[in-house]
Amino acid sequence: MTKKTPKTIGQKSIGKKIIERLGKFTEKLEEVERINQLPSVLTVRTVKLNLRPKSVSADEVKAMRTRLHVSQAVLAEFLGVAAATVRDWEQGKNEPSGPVCRIIEEMFRDPDAWYKRFRDLASGATS
Repeated sequence: MTKKTPKTIGQKSIGKKIIERLGKFTEKLEEVERINQLPSVLTVRTVKLNLRPKSVSADEVKAMRTRLHVSQAVLAEFLGVAAATVRDWEQGKNEPSGPVCRIIEEMFRDPDAWYKRFRDLASGATS
């Protein structure tokens, strides 16, 4: 039986490096008396993302469905809604909800990949 040795970076093992850096991090945190002082001790970044899906119009729903060469019923089954719901979206009687808008938005980003995905589903492929 051979003894496993820890991977090293230079002369220190990865584990020792992590422990050393966590120790330094802990020391810095102990210097902070109030949370609003944190940015003066540590690098703090705030990232704002716009994750709200854009709304999808009746024409966009129909255009994407047409581009994918699927019926209202097939698109509805894929999205987990009734075929009548897709019909109402396309006629402008109702609007798709946030999650459906996100999926359709992604379809517009790479329609060829989604076309292939629908073809794979139709043929029973699981990849």
